[in-house]
Amino acid sequence: MKLTKKLLKVLAVLFGLLIAILYITDTDYLIKAVRTIYMQGYTTAFLDDYKKFDYQVVENGTPQPWPTHKNYNTVIETETLQKANKDWGTVAYVIIKNDSVWFENYYDGYNKDSKSNSFSMAKSYVSGLMGKAIKDGYIKSLDQPVCDFLPAFCDGEAAKMTVGDLSSMSSGTNWDEAYYSPLSITTRAYFDDDLEKVMNGLKVVTEPGKAFKYASGDTQMLAMVIEKATGKKLYNYLTESFWKPLGSENPTLWQVDSEEHDLVKAYCCITSNAKDFARFGKLYKDHGKWNGKQILDSTFVAKSLKPRFPNSPEYGYGWWLKTQNNKDFFMMRGHLGQYVIVQPEDNVIIVRLGHQKSPDAGIGAYTKDISLYIDEAYKMMNK
Repeated sequence: MKLTKKLLKVLAVLFGLLIAILYITDTDYLIKAVRTIYMQGYTTAFLDDYKKFDYQVVENGTPQPWPTHKNYNTVIETETLQKANKDWGTVAYVIIKNDSVWFENYYDGYNKDSKSNSFSMAKSYVSGLMGKAIKDGYIKSLDQPVCDFLPAFCDGEAAKMTVGDLSSMSSGTNWDEAYYSPLSITTRAYFDDDLEKVMNGLKVVTEPGKAFKYASGDTQMLAMVIEKATGKKLYNYLTESFWKPLGSENPTLWQVDSEEHDLVKAYCCITSNAKDFARFGKLYKDHGKWNGKQILDSTFVAKSLKPRFPNSPEYGYGWWLKTQNNKDFFMMRGHLGQYVIVQPEDNVIIVRLGHQKSPDAGIGAYTKDISLYIDEAYKMMNK
C-alpha cells in the first residue's frame, strides 16, 4: 500500500514537471492536442473535431435550395466508386449537373445537412474574401504590400511580400507544412490559443512572389490582412459576402483559436455540408455572378483559376487546377479528402467529403482518389 502511494506521488510529480516544461518551452499547445485529438485515438485532425474547439457561427440568410435534376438519382455508384467510398470512409458524394442535383448519397450516419470539417477547402473562401475586399475598396490590389497591414512583415525581404503572394502561396516564409509532427508550426497553429502571435513569429527566408510553396500559414496571414483592411471579423465578412448571398441552406461554423483572441483558423475549419460547400464552386464557375448579381469581379475570378507560376500549373490564387481526360478542372481541396471539383464547360460540380483519402498522400500532390472521383462521376453520367 505504501509502495502504491509512493508510486502515485512520483507519477504526480513527474506529470507536474511535464506540464511545467511544456509551458516553459512554449509548447503547452500540446496539452490541447492530447485532449482533443490524440486521446480520441487520432494522430491528426479528424472530420468531426470541430466539436472540440471554439468557433463562431456564420449565419445563413434566405435558403436557396438546389433544384433537383430531372434524372435525379436514377443511377447508382459504379462498383469502383462504391469500393472507394467504403475503403476511404466517404460521408457525402454529390454530383451537380447544369446547376441541379443529379446525384447524391450519404454514408456512415451522415445526411445532407450533417456538418463536417472543410479543412483546407477554407483557403478558397479566404482567397475569395480577398477578392471581395479588393472589389469593396478595402485592399488596393493583389500588389499591395502585406506590410501595410501587418507590421511584423516590413523588414528585409518581407517588405516585398504582397497580398497576392499570400493567396498564391508564394510568401517565402519558413512555414513547415507537416500534419503529423506534434512539434511543427502546422500543429501549433491548429491548437495554439493565440494564432496571431504564432504567425507574427514567421520569418521570410526566400524572396516572396517567385515560386509556389504550399503553406497554410500564407492563408492565415491573408486572413489577418483582410481583417485589418476591412475592420471586420472574417466570419462576419464571410457571412455578408458569401454565406447569405449564395443562399446557403444551413448556418455554418468557423473555428477560432480561442474565445479570448477570436481569430479564425483561416487555413481550415469551416464546418458545413456538401451542397452548401458546392455553392462556392458554382460562384467561380459562373465568373463571380450569382442570380444575376456580380458578387466577385469576373477578372479576379479568371485570374484565380489560372496558374500564377509556369513551374506550378497546379495552383492559381486559392484554387487547385487539374487537367484530366483533356478537361480542365478547378477545385477546393482539404485534408483527408474534402473536395469540391468543378468542370465549367460541362457545367458539372462533384463534391466528396470523407474520413480519409487514398494512401498515396503527399503535401500538395494530387492523390489518386481525385482522379477516381472524377472518372466514376463521368461514367455515371455517361459523359
